[in-house]
Amino acid sequence: MTKFNYLRCSLLTVLTLTCLHDSSDASSPNVLLIVSEDNGQEIGCYGDPFAQTPNIDRLASDGVCFLNAYVPQSGCSQSRASYLTGLYPHQHGQFGLATWGFRLYDEHTPNLPRILKDVGYRTGIIGKLHVNPAHAFPFDFQEITSANFQRNNLPDYALHAKTFINADDKPFFLSINYPDAHDPWIRQINGIPKHPLDADDIVPMPYMGVDSPALRELVADYYNCISRLDTLIGELLEVLEESGKAENTIVIYLGDHGADMLRGKRTCYEGGLRIPMMIRWPGNIEPSRSMEFVSTIDLMPTILEAINHEIVDNLPGKPLQPLFDGKSNMSSSFRDYFFAEYHTHAAAPNYFPQRSVRNEDYKLILSLLPNTEHPDYLDTIRKLHGDHEGRNSDHVLNIPELLASSPPIVRHAYELMRRPPEVQLYDLRKDPYEFNNLSESLDHQNIKAELLAHLHQWRVATSDPLLKPSILRQLTKEVQSIRSKSLARKHTWQYPRYFFESEATPPAVPQDK
Repeated sequence: MTKFNYLRCSLLTVLTLTCLHDSSDASSPNVLLIVSEDNGQEIGCYGDPFAQTPNIDRLASDGVCFLNAYVPQSGCSQSRASYLTGLYPHQHGQFGLATWGFRLYDEHTPNLPRILKDVGYRTGIIGKLHVNPAHAFPFDFQEITSANFQRNNLPDYALHAKTFINADDKPFFLSINYPDAHDPWIRQINGIPKHPLDADDIVPMPYMGVDSPALRELVADYYNCISRLDTLIGELLEVLEESGKAENTIVIYLGDHGADMLRGKRTCYEGGLRIPMMIRWPGNIEPSRSMEFVSTIDLMPTILEAINHEIVDNLPGKPLQPLFDGKSNMSSSFRDYFFAEYHTHAAAPNYFPQRSVRNEDYKLILSLLPNTEHPDYLDTIRKLHGDHEGRNSDHVLNIPELLASSPPIVRHAYELMRRPPEVQLYDLRKDPYEFNNLSESLDHQNIKAELLAHLHQWRVATSDPLLKPSILRQLTKEVQSIRSKSLARKHTWQYPRYFFESEATPPAVPQDK
């Protein structure tokens, strides 16, 4: 048996079922997957007081809005690979940025566009894919393949969508990927938003724990990016409505991870992992607001079940259909524990492997290289300084000065972020923004032990390669040797080989409990 046999078996299952199931009938639901960049739940329907998002709010009110939705890793390529394959990053292999050469272990890993294409769907993508190898995702239609962070020709997203949606009457899967709210946070493009927010209109997200006029300027334009995103999504939904296909289309909107701010993107904190996610499916979803823990790894089994297709073997996620009736809440225990992870983003500058688990009340973060400097701490501060220096502003962003004048609990939280201990533990009922680490509290040793046990069980069940100290050392050595994108372009990553070279076929992966 080969090292990727469990994935190849899943692919064989998919190909076999193609002969048994043809989804080309007009009654098969279309799927419109809308993805935004680098924004958390700073959306009106999630209770954010500053967000100007009427179109997204309306979409949420017409379907199910998931209030506890998460990504398995707060990074662009990592997150996108997970919702397209239904796997955790340590299972699919894309645990760093595609632009730095990270890639799937196996290009034959089953994915949504391939499966849907095989059963008769037209497949399209507008905006970046950002997963390697790109040829593993057989889209029939591709437009605006760059990240487009300068926001060029924004009306083209809806125009290309109109062309694709109206091409013929076969069912379609369209992934549309917008550049907002990725940095640079641009205040206004072609008059959008019409009424931009200023620094005096907002306060920074509370999970950062700091505030200043300069930081408010950045955050105000972050909100302006979200407002522009909302306008573009409104244009897209209008195209869908005018096509006459809205009633038979599953519309999914999600953010690929949290904001690229302090204690957000590239962390295992709630600010990085928690996202907006909603699904509208006329006639099949009762409008509701679900409190259940859901993950983007649940999207692949959900879509396959929606088209009456056999779900790929060994996916760790769960179909979301039980939550479509509007009656679900935390007491129904769709998922008792949510698991996530972090590896790296752009190789050495961000490398700091972690694993995390949370239940309804508590969150635990396990650092695999404890008590060492987290390189992304200073890298994020430098980045935010650079973003602000390019602005016409009377203010200076000085994050070290901000921290020095902050309350002790905030200063201590940033010290832990800079040099994390092995275990961090937070009571999310009393401390939703994760400032008070309880890992050494005598009153919390039982919950710490419980969460550590569940985290270990999950890592074993999902064949986490970094459970082996020798593999962790080898990965650390390889990643830390690549300190620039120019080096990455010359480097062929070896982890797909040594992660599995000494072990038998990974075991089947049970569903999350």
